Amino acid sequence: MIDIKRFKNLLADKTPDTAIILGSGLGGLAAAVGSPLTIDYADIDGFPRTTVAGHAGKMTVGRLGSAEVLCMQGRFHLYEGYRPQVIAEVVQALKAVGIRQLIITNAAGSLNPDFAPGSLMLIKDHINFSGQNPLTGANDDNIGPRFPDMSNAYDRDLRQTMKRLAEKRRIPLPEGVYMMVAGPNFETAAEIRAFRILGADAVGMSTVPEVIAAIHAGIKVIAVSAITNFGTGMQSTPLSHEETLDNARRASENLTTLITDFLKENRND
Repeated sequence: MIDIKRFKNLLADKTPDTAIILGSGLGGLAAAVGSPLTIDYADIDGFPRTTVAGHAGKMTVGRLGSAEVLCMQGRFHLYEGYRPQVIAEVVQALKAVGIRQLIITNAAGSLNPDFAPGSLMLIKDHINFSGQNPLTGANDDNIGPRFPDMSNAYDRDLRQTMKRLAEKRRIPLPEGVYMMVAGPNFETAAEIRAFRILGADAVGMSTVPEVIAAIHAGIKVIAVSAITNFGTGMQSTPLSHEETLDNARRASENLTTLITDFLKENRND
């Protein structure tokens, strides 16, 4: 179990109410945080560890826009061997230290020919193709209901704000459906064709467990994908994690701008 008391003590006088989960290659956003306090995951008893390149395994807490935020540089994936319930425990720990709003970013492969590598996609809905759910098991009614409603998982009002700010900055931000697979291998060409038929615009190996756990805990969610490649069969070159990181970095400048603007306007009061 995560030591919540230790977590709160490490935050010292910081009181973030917005958390940002940074995906592969997107850790640079944390550099924009003012008056930063850095906390290593290893310093929190019971907190899981990251094992993937591009995930630093630490938190940066400080000011971004008009908000005090907690940036998680590194998330946890099913393919690392973590149970989805571990991801739920992390989200519940964020709630316990005062987080009420969660901004999630990820690196994703495009299934839509109009969504090119290096661009951004605002997630409007998801398809959980992982076969796992972070809420499996006994339910704690003190955290949330047994059967949480997912009809507004990616908050409509927050999405409207983000789209308006993107338009003002002239940053393309189409909405799309994100599909989660367990990984860690990249998908086959046949799987990509199937996913497109099912209505997905992008595919990745994260985000959905965090969203489900957050909605269960009463935390508002908005999520953005950095498009890093076209799916297998949609581009001529083989896929690699290096390509994922490189194109995520290309998208990170626009993502940093959008999230900073969003936090200036949306203070979650």
